Amino acid sequence: MGISDISLTAGMRTNLLNLQDTSTLLNRTQARLASGKQVNSALDNPTNYFAAQNANQRANDFASRKDSMSEAVQTVSAANAGITAITGLIQAAKGISQSALSTSDTTVQSKLAAQYDTIRTQIDQMSSDASYKGLNLLSSSNTLTVNFNENASSSLNVIGFLGNSSGLSLSATSGNWQATSSITSDAAKMDSAITSLRTSTQTLAANLNIITTRQNFTDNMINTLQTGADNLTLADMNQEGANMLMLQTRQSLSTTSLSMSSQAAQAVLKLF
Repeated sequence: MGISDISLTAGMRTNLLNLQDTSTLLNRTQARLASGKQVNSALDNPTNYFAAQNANQRANDFASRKDSMSEAVQTVSAANAGITAITGLIQAAKGISQSALSTSDTTVQSKLAAQYDTIRTQIDQMSSDASYKGLNLLSSSNTLTVNFNENASSSLNVIGFLGNSSGLSLSATSGNWQATSSITSDAAKMDSAITSLRTSTQTLAANLNIITTRQNFTDNMINTLQTGADNLTLADMNQEGANMLMLQTRQSLSTTSLSMSSQAAQAVLKLF
């Protein structure tokens, strides 16, 4: 049917246009109430829509880094647990060396030397076991890289070190500890090893602090970006609810007005 096939009075056409406008606004308000957003597509507000998209995308990129940071924390924690245990073994070995110095019985010294060598073996095994998902920071050949931002331009390298008896210069006992000089020499190496482990622990603790601080920063950034995106797109539900009530009232009034404006045309029928 063509536009000109049916003629409407000026009053009816005005009221019809008002009713159509009200219906459009009602649909928009219903969409906002259903989604909770006043900007649901680029057609609503291109500037706010794409700015919110960018903010949400960056928030998602940051969120994708959170898992790797959590894994990095566990890797560093595993290495730290290994250092703590190895330090305890070395301290036990020092006690054995003190016992060897306090006796002149070569048989006892020989047994104590064997105990020390057993501890060295355990240090090697513990150093090898202090890994998390295949990455062991008690190995000088391994480096943990933690990326913090969306394009990996911000990162941290946690460099491993050799935490076994060889790396700590804990050599096998010489002469079964039959000489005092051999015992004191090995005891000095133990002291040096403990000092080295303490330094490594401090380095790991500093790196762990950086990673956990970045985790907190990442959480805050995600919240900031999402809040910014919401501020650009979310609807005021109280206002939209009031709009709905007003539009429903306007729609009812427009329908009534359209009916009244048609009465003039209906009056013609009374002439027949």
